[in-house]
Amino acid sequence: ARLARVDRPIGTWLLLLPCWWGSALAAAATIHAPNLWHFALFAIGAFVMRGAGCTWNDILDRDFDARVARTAARPIPSGDVSVRQAVVFLVLQLFCGLAVLAAFNHMTMAVGTAALVLVAIYPLMKRITYWPQAFLGLTFNWGALVGWTAITGSLDAPALWLYAAGIAWTLGYDTIYAHQDKEDDALIGVKSSALKLGGNTRPWLFAFYAATIVLLGVAGWSAGLSARYYMVLALAAAHLVWQASAVDIDDPADCLAKFKSNRVFGFLLLLGVIAGAY
Repeated sequence: ARLARVDRPIGTWLLLLPCWWGSALAAAATIHAPNLWHFALFAIGAFVMRGAGCTWNDILDRDFDARVARTAARPIPSGDVSVRQAVVFLVLQLFCGLAVLAAFNHMTMAVGTAALVLVAIYPLMKRITYWPQAFLGLTFNWGALVGWTAITGSLDAPALWLYAAGIAWTLGYDTIYAHQDKEDDALIGVKSSALKLGGNTRPWLFAFYAATIVLLGVAGWSAGLSARYYMVLALAAAHLVWQASAVDIDDPADCLAKFKSNRVFGFLLLLGVIAGAY
């Protein structure tokens, strides 16, 4: 359970919410009610695949984790779980994820399977670029495409705009998250946007979040959502403004709290899409 981060559910929410956004946006664009069965399947899939991603990350990063105070007690570096056990657990989780994916149409199965490439390479990015957060954005928001195709059977402009918005959103929230480990990361040679931006982080957060809201506005417009969507989107934008203005990048506890608050943003956006459909 600790290897799959069951005790830290925010990661599952951040993986799941783009799936729900994509599904709800597709339902709105095609004048259908949201598919609650799909919502349930996405919840199971996000839980399993987030666990698989964490397991894979911990296998690859076990030496780094042992040298960082926040991660030294994780199951593999602490010796609670062997690498062999972790690999077996990873395979089981992947099979569960594929079983969930098999409940959808062929297009969704193809799109969902393609995400495994991103899941595989993401943990390596912190070794070669100061922007692993961008790769996390590509990975964690793939569900927007999966959710859309589950309803429509095709990839269309609203889904792509939504996906782009999610990437910008992740650049913001994961930069905040990365500030927790910036001192240890600098010592062991791991790269992050927090280290790259340093004291200039705040204006970049505003830029990332401004791009998020603009792209979400375009996604809603291209899907034909009503004015009610933009009213709720304004509330979601206010939440992001609060995050960027209030976060203390030198306080790890505050960074974690602001990071976790993105679940509120995710649910506000979901509410906006549903409200804008009618």
